[in-house]
Amino acid sequence: MATVGIKVFKHHKKTDGTYNVKIRVTHKGTNHFLDTIHFVCDKQLTGKYTVKDNIIVRLLNLTLDDYRETISKLSGKLHLFTSETLRDYLRDKDQEVDFLKFCQTHIDEMTSEGRGSSAKTLNTVRLSLIDYFNSASILPSEINNQMLAKYEKYLRSERQIERMNQGKPHKRKIKGMNDAAVHNHFRDLRILFKAAMTFYNNPQLDDIKIPHCPFDTYKIVNAPATKKRNLSVAHILQIKDCIVEPGGRAELAKDLFMLSFYLCGMNAVDLYHLNKDNIRKGRLEYNRTKTKSRRKDNAFISIKLVAEAKPLLEKFLGKLNPRYNSSQNLDRALNEGMKLICKFLKIPVVTFYWARHSFGTLARNKCRMSIDDVAQALNHIDSEHKTTDIYIEKDWKIVDDVQHAVISLLKGTFAPELKKGINAIAPIIKTNKILPSIVLTSLLA
Repeated sequence: MATVGIKVFKHHKKTDGTYNVKIRVTHKGTNHFLDTIHFVCDKQLTGKYTVKDNIIVRLLNLTLDDYRETISKLSGKLHLFTSETLRDYLRDKDQEVDFLKFCQTHIDEMTSEGRGSSAKTLNTVRLSLIDYFNSASILPSEINNQMLAKYEKYLRSERQIERMNQGKPHKRKIKGMNDAAVHNHFRDLRILFKAAMTFYNNPQLDDIKIPHCPFDTYKIVNAPATKKRNLSVAHILQIKDCIVEPGGRAELAKDLFMLSFYLCGMNAVDLYHLNKDNIRKGRLEYNRTKTKSRRKDNAFISIKLVAEAKPLLEKFLGKLNPRYNSSQNLDRALNEGMKLICKFLKIPVVTFYWARHSFGTLARNKCRMSIDDVAQALNHIDSEHKTTDIYIEKDWKIVDDVQHAVISLLKGTFAPELKKGINAIAPIIKTNKILPSIVLTSLLA
């Protein structure tokens, strides 16, 4: 049977001569303690350090009676607790959930797990809620269907926001969101709300602090069809053979774009964290940052270090982290570099992530690799085959075959019919034009 009582520790005497009065929670032979708002001095204690101040004892007894009633109501569920979890349950049972405080904690945890990009989009939602409510603290119940309808109108309108910039508040106007942006924003808000429900609700104990999810009934606007982000072999060769000024963002973007392509669409954040420990017996082995915390295999993949990738990897291995203080800053540099390359080549704007999409599309559509094999090369998880994957050991030769086939396209050796298309752009490639140095010099990293 769990019990509660009053406790003062002799060795907890503070420099001002007072002691904090604690509530002891005993269960299954162990004790855990709750701090209270009460402090006592020696004259308020007996020789055995028992509180003798009648006012404090009377106030604490009210709390103890409430805790005892709560413990009694747990009845047969009490065995599910330890003294520590029971202490936490008693402490938090009457506390209202601060949704924005939870969001910050959840985002910080994601960042510490290396999921900085996902954490950044969720933090945008948190800041937007602060703007909308004009408060740093809101209850989950304040996010309901009526609020979401008004909030959507707010997001679609032009508005002024204030953010910290180099330690100082900075105001700026932002445009209203379109359907795609609203869809993504509400999707991320739903992620945060569901995460809060998972954290605070304990159905096993009938402890439901957030009883209703508004997204069960509120219809989020459909996102427009995603524009395909893949390049032809000809365009990839143009990027590969474009001559750029050394040391600038254009060179960085070009080299890492091709390195990503050679390494089966490797993400920039994973390139950022690579070091020599990831190289083993001629293979590059790592855990994909984006999904490693959500997969039982920690999103591990092993990729062959092909000849095309080796000089680029040697050039950047272990050097991106010291050069950029975060993977987000590397992303920004890559995007700026890709804009310069696209402007020079007179092709539509392409981002670094197109290397991954292009690899997967070419593997499937041009090389005719199976969707399952392409998914393994891209280090995706197949939700339909989760059970099967438990029994089948991964064969990295499958990834090697997909990688070899796609890289062969660039060489014109995979399918003879592609050679005509590749030769057609030869005059463009052989011009070896240099990006305007006046532009690139100002962007040297």
